[in-house]
Amino acid sequence: TAFQMEEFLASITGEKDLYFYDAIAPIVDADSIDRESAFLGNRYGKGEEAAYLNCPMTREEYYAFVDELLKGDTVPPQNFEKEIFFQGCQPIEAIAATGRETLRFGPLKPVGLDDPKTGRRPYAVLQLRPENKSLTAYNLVGFQTKLKWGEQSRLFKMIPALRNAEYFRMGSIHRNTYANSPRVLASDLSLKSRPDVFLSGQVTGVEGYLESSACGILAALSILSRMEKREFVPPPKTTLLGSLHHFLTESDPKHFSPMNACFALFERTWFDGVSTLKKDQVRTKMLEQSLRDFAGWRETQPARSQAMSEPAFQPLTELSPAEVQ
Repeated sequence: TAFQMEEFLASITGEKDLYFYDAIAPIVDADSIDRESAFLGNRYGKGEEAAYLNCPMTREEYYAFVDELLKGDTVPPQNFEKEIFFQGCQPIEAIAATGRETLRFGPLKPVGLDDPKTGRRPYAVLQLRPENKSLTAYNLVGFQTKLKWGEQSRLFKMIPALRNAEYFRMGSIHRNTYANSPRVLASDLSLKSRPDVFLSGQVTGVEGYLESSACGILAALSILSRMEKREFVPPPKTTLLGSLHHFLTESDPKHFSPMNACFALFERTWFDGVSTLKKDQVRTKMLEQSLRDFAGWRETQPARSQAMSEPAFQPLTELSPAEVQ
């Protein structure tokens, strides 16, 4: 994003709601967490309901993890990214490089967290925060990193509760300009402070080329609706496009960070008859309803051209098991 554009966005969104780099922690599939090696609880027992899933580590496990972390293969920074680490967002490997104990006073601090199995405080604890109300995805709190993706998967397996973990999103830190969309965007993707300005693409906080293009299409449909004096109706949140829109406009602004398209965007409560199904069955059921709901939404849209009237997706019967996953 050009500097002049950044200045303009900062002036109309407010500097506190415009970010100039990603500091993304991994998101893990809840079904892949080893619950026998984790425990629910808030630090110092605060709050009526336990919000965090805690992953304890012994002294030996902690030092083994730190030693491997310090040897981990990282993505080299670009020249324009060197400012990142001076803005209060250290990757875990940089924190560990300042001393083998440092992580225990940062992202892995165990204070206020007693393991109910032992009745004692673990040597180190990684906290996982729910990403959605359905508790199907958890964020590795404070674990932003520049490790390569393969290294992240390998190293995080050293944390007992994550030994078999599967991830919806890997951690990263890189130069990126994006707004705190849930705070600054209206439902039609225009700015609350400047309804004549619409945001789309990566600057809204979506990750990936396809997601950015899809967001651009949504913004275009919204602008068209306004030009024709119609209400903008986004796709249902049971569709991937609709769930991206919901993520941008309804997420918690306090924890907002860029996100790619994945199953973590879906709440299971949005879908019919999935509560008792197994993981692979849940996803198939979600896709079936998603395609039906998207087709129903498209029928409500004004006819534009032959190209728009043709299905833009594969029927579910043509999707392979790998594509469903």
